[in-house]
Amino acid sequence: MRKFVALTVAAGLLVALAGCSSSSDSAAGCTPQATAGPASNLVTATGDFGTAPTVSFYTPLDVTGPQVTTLIKGTGATVGEGDYILGEYTFVDGATGQVQQKSSYNGSDSAGFVVGKLDALPALDAGVRCATVGSRLAITMPPVAASDSSAGSADSVVAVFDVIGSFPARADGATQPAQAGFPSVALGPDGRPGITIPSGAVPTDLKTAVLKKGNGAVVAEGDHVVVKYTAVVWADKSVAKTTWDDGVPVVATASATQPLSTTVVPALVGQTVGSQYITVVPPSAGYGSTASTDPAVPANSTLIYVVDVLGTVQATPSQ
Repeated sequence: MRKFVALTVAAGLLVALAGCSSSSDSAAGCTPQATAGPASNLVTATGDFGTAPTVSFYTPLDVTGPQVTTLIKGTGATVGEGDYILGEYTFVDGATGQVQQKSSYNGSDSAGFVVGKLDALPALDAGVRCATVGSRLAITMPPVAASDSSAGSADSVVAVFDVIGSFPARADGATQPAQAGFPSVALGPDGRPGITIPSGAVPTDLKTAVLKKGNGAVVAEGDHVVVKYTAVVWADKSVAKTTWDDGVPVVATASATQPLSTTVVPALVGQTVGSQYITVVPPSAGYGSTASTDPAVPANSTLIYVVDVLGTVQATPSQ
């Protein structure tokens, strides 16, 4: 039996998504990397969007390159390079027509990956580009592109992929004037923030400044927010935590009362989706006299967070 590379499971993300419009550079005027062809056009998939489909096609299906046919056309955001997408999938053996692997389709655990970084399944990566959220895609994948080198099978694969949601690679709000007294932030080509800490006294109060102002929904207490962030220790300029290394966002809780953690990010309440902000967190509002290993925070540390607010999800992350 073919061995498939498992996709990341984004636990706790419901189908109902808010504020998840794509802003990636490639979404506007997107150029597809796969198009419909004689193989993908043979595929049918019955069943409602977001539920496990019954997939049919003539076997064996001969596939020489990635092809994609849109079975259901969604009306949501366009998926572009660097976006983090969520979806439900069914993989079917192209030779036998048998289902080999599928996602949960339970409304709570969607598979997710960063578009442009799914090296193990390049045909699937190519097939979802330029699709719209709400679409069901039939993607035919040639053998080498469909499975890893240990699969031991030369069969093609049919993937039926429902694009449940998409979050942009970076905040897309309007740039705001810099505010005095804050560390300076310079963004790399991919949006990764570089933080320069000024000399002088270390701040003793919690303070926040908006670097980009988004026009999306306002984040409220208790919301679960899709973010990318970097946290830096003021004293030694070390990176305590960043989500930018792999480009995968996290779901953080917006709370003015809960203590900080890997899933509780400061100053989210009141921000708008699409914004990027910087916040300086003194020990009294952060980890206090207790050291942390994840994030890597020494005791009595003042922290700097730069946060991109990418969207919200209407679910409590699984524990």
